[in-house]
Amino acid sequence: MMFGRRKKADREADVTEAAERPQDSAADVVEDGEAHPAPETAAAKGDGPRDADDVTDTEDRADLGALRIAPPSGMELRLEIDQGSSEVTAVQVADDHGSVQLQVFAAPRSSGLWEDIREEISGMIDRGGGTVEEVDGPFGTELRTRLAQSGPQGRTVFAPAVFAGVDGPRWFLRAVYSGSAAVDEERRGAFDEVVRSAVVVRGDEARAPREMLPLRMPEQNRPAPQESGEQDLKPFERGPEITEVR
Repeated sequence: MMFGRRKKADREADVTEAAERPQDSAADVVEDGEAHPAPETAAAKGDGPRDADDVTDTEDRADLGALRIAPPSGMELRLEIDQGSSEVTAVQVADDHGSVQLQVFAAPRSSGLWEDIREEISGMIDRGGGTVEEVDGPFGTELRTRLAQSGPQGRTVFAPAVFAGVDGPRWFLRAVYSGSAAVDEERRGAFDEVVRSAVVVRGDEARAPREMLPLRMPEQNRPAPQESGEQDLKPFERGPEITEVR
């Protein structure tokens, strides 16, 4: 996953691959010749985040394609852009002390992804010299981690991060908390509300499990072509900010 520019993105690249790696089968409606019910999840119980089919009004949220987000006052909405493809790869909501990064992926109808992805992330962090603790969090089982990275004078330093996941109907949402949101439960509360109030728009397209659902810049903030060839970007209050991922 990407927290910002290249130096931070590098240490997280393998973890992103764990969620994006396709499974053997793309079937998400019928498995083993039989239809299966969706798993009981936080989303299914109505605890949030919620599926678009379960929400009647999303006008108070920014339309980011597969996600509808409403950052609280005092927080910024940032879109992480892949420099090569110019595609939005993640949504980040942040304040001066911490942040939560959100991504959504396609999932099978009959089973969730978080259990398998959680094991893969744990293994990758362990192999990278970090530490992982599996605990119960607001959205179920989560990973409280310390990510190893190079520090001054060749020393290894550790950055705290919390990985949470929510299995929804044919989608999976991953939230990664960093900064104070990863170590201070009181500060994290506001970011939990961001995750809890998020709405996922899965769409009806057939997608392979773990395929990232498309994100985009809000319509009102997309640059309009200018006669001079320049682009005029007018972000809404305190965002969105654009962070390039090289």
